[in-house]
Amino acid sequence: MPITTQDLRQSLWTHDPEFRRLAEEHSRCEFQLEQILKQPYFNSEDLAQEIALKKLKLRLKDEMEQIVARSRRSAPFAH
Repeated sequence: MPITTQDLRQSLWTHDPEFRRLAEEHSRCEFQLEQILKQPYFNSEDLAQEIALKKLKLRLKDEMEQIVARSRRSAPFAH
């Protein structure tokens, strides 16, 4: 039976501390970004922080995807 990407991510969350750390940091960035976007107005510091958070989220997502791809290559029935 092929392993779905969701199953693989869940397994990585459970068994791979690095993947879990990246995912938790990604979630923290998302929360901080949501807090900034809820504000009624932005100043230049908010805009700079928004940009930095978005870049960090992308980097974290890329690292997580690299772990998923590496795991998929090593899993014999990964789909």
